[in-house]
Amino acid sequence: MTLLIFLVLFPLGVALLTALTSNNKMRGWIVKVSAGIIAVATLILTVWVLKSNTNYFYKINFEAINKIMLCLELAIGIYVIYLGIKDKKYLVSLLMAMQAIVLCWIEFKLIGSIEIEYNLFIDKFSLIMAILVGVIGSLICLYSVGYMHDYHHHHKEVKDKRKKFFSILFVFLSAMFGMVFSNNLMWLYFFWEITTLCSFLLIGYTNTEEARNNAYRALTLNVLGGLAFALALAYLSGKVGILELDRMIAGEKISVLIPAALICFAGLTKSAQMPFSSWLLGAMVAPTPSSALLHSSTMVKAGVYVIIRLSPVLNDTAAGFLVALVGGFTFLTSSLIAIAQTDAKKVLAYSTIANLGLIVTCGGIGTYESVWAAVLLIIFHAVAKSLLFLCVGTVEHNLGSRNIEVMHGLIIKLPTLAIMMIVGIAGMFLAPFGMLISKWAALKAIVDTNPILVIFIAFGSAATLFFWTKWMGKIIAIPQNEEHMESNIKKSEILPMAVLCAATILVCLMFPFISAKLVNPYVIEVFEHGASMDSGNVIIMLIMMGLILLLPLRLLVSRKQMKEVSMYLGGANTDEPKRFYGSMGSVQKLYIENYYLDRYFGEERLFDIGSLICAAATLLMLVMAIIY
Repeated sequence: MTLLIFLVLFPLGVALLTALTSNNKMRGWIVKVSAGIIAVATLILTVWVLKSNTNYFYKINFEAINKIMLCLELAIGIYVIYLGIKDKKYLVSLLMAMQAIVLCWIEFKLIGSIEIEYNLFIDKFSLIMAILVGVIGSLICLYSVGYMHDYHHHHKEVKDKRKKFFSILFVFLSAMFGMVFSNNLMWLYFFWEITTLCSFLLIGYTNTEEARNNAYRALTLNVLGGLAFALALAYLSGKVGILELDRMIAGEKISVLIPAALICFAGLTKSAQMPFSSWLLGAMVAPTPSSALLHSSTMVKAGVYVIIRLSPVLNDTAAGFLVALVGGFTFLTSSLIAIAQTDAKKVLAYSTIANLGLIVTCGGIGTYESVWAAVLLIIFHAVAKSLLFLCVGTVEHNLGSRNIEVMHGLIIKLPTLAIMMIVGIAGMFLAPFGMLISKWAALKAIVDTNPILVIFIAFGSAATLFFWTKWMGKIIAIPQNEEHMESNIKKSEILPMAVLCAATILVCLMFPFISAKLVNPYVIEVFEHGASMDSGNVIIMLIMMGLILLLPLRLLVSRKQMKEVSMYLGGANTDEPKRFYGSMGSVQKLYIENYYLDRYFGEERLFDIGSLICAAATLLMLVMAIIY
């Protein structure tokens, strides 16, 4: 229990310390050392849990904690209501006021004699989430030190608020640890709300009109989800008489399906599923570390975390099917929209929404095979996507743009960074990297239970193949006489990206171990059945991994020996390989531009349709839970 409490409280202490430190260099060292401590503590926790091979539940009889949490929740509510009124965002204030009323109703009228036996716990799933938060979150904090220095160098119009920025990052990590370790649903809800507030502050960092509007959009949608969560707690405490996650999962479906559906609604908002996706797209205005933290390993994973936890309740119900339908339609629509995007961050954002949709689909189905696939998707997506976000942030600082077309020939301009991006992109869609393995497992689980949903997965996966391939093609294209810019990248940025690059490969090589020691034990515990790949497929996967690594290794080892040869370019070639004389004698330069097919897959064409269909399915999900 000591390690669990340490991981929740230590980041809070660091947050306070960074807020009080004015010297940027000193604050940078505090962040670096603290990030290292959190990562090491997470690894120690991992070894301890794996060695003991059991779950732990902890009872903390300290009533003052509940009172402190209630006071903090009300303080957050008052703060948000004040901000909404001040900035004329009255809907935010109204939703938060309603949430505060429900919370007070629970605390003073409904809880009564309900006894919470265990407040904290750790099992294999919460351990997986803790590893993602502790390791990836720490690497993002480490990356932020150099990045934020460069950010304010390039954006002198933005007020330097690094004290506040790093403080919020560590509060965010603390809240995520608290959420995944909480068995007491009131505690889980408390940490859930802190992540909502932190995301609002991070998105609005630059304080521009666009940033403020996007921050309030994120706040509005997540407070709406928080209100649904609070109503679920009111139902559980007033009608069912339980407020513990493990007891809710083990309860009879007829008693807990309504609150489960309400919590799933909150999970859909937090994980940015349609029609709530706009807040995650708006989060791109924040500095890259914020985007990486929100998109990859923490904020959005909180939403799918609760949905997967409740998957045994959703299994074989109409409400569960509709949750899966929302996820499947979000996966397909977001993947298609990503094809039409030229902004690299926007491609990553839509890819994140799409992959979260696939995880939600698996959670809604709620079988042991689909949950196995969903947890693997969480792991592989968090590692590869955080790597790509950090890479795009560094590219933007060095090239002055995050447009995919500007990344033409990145393998020459920034070769080491380009190789890491290639690994990250390959990790998202190529065999035998983990995302493809997980999608295969998800597809098999869906075919076995609900073949209708296969349509969304098949066509959505085809779209992901298209947009990842054309982006990779731009990176490895060989331009003419490009400047080498590798020396401009700070070591504090390279190190986290290198670690995540290695982790993208390592988690695939360690797939059998991860499945056997972390994922499968959780699945067996919940469903009394396990899922895994047979030994023949594992061997094939390892052989494919060895073969696919030849590309980045070849580029890394032999890039100085690469030669360009002239090709026939439809005219008389000049002395340079990529220039030729046109029909009028003018010198033309070869340049290959990607297809974006905006006419067919643009946001204006698909986003509103997808949001409307998913909104109808979400409302129907709540209705079906009520009439179950």
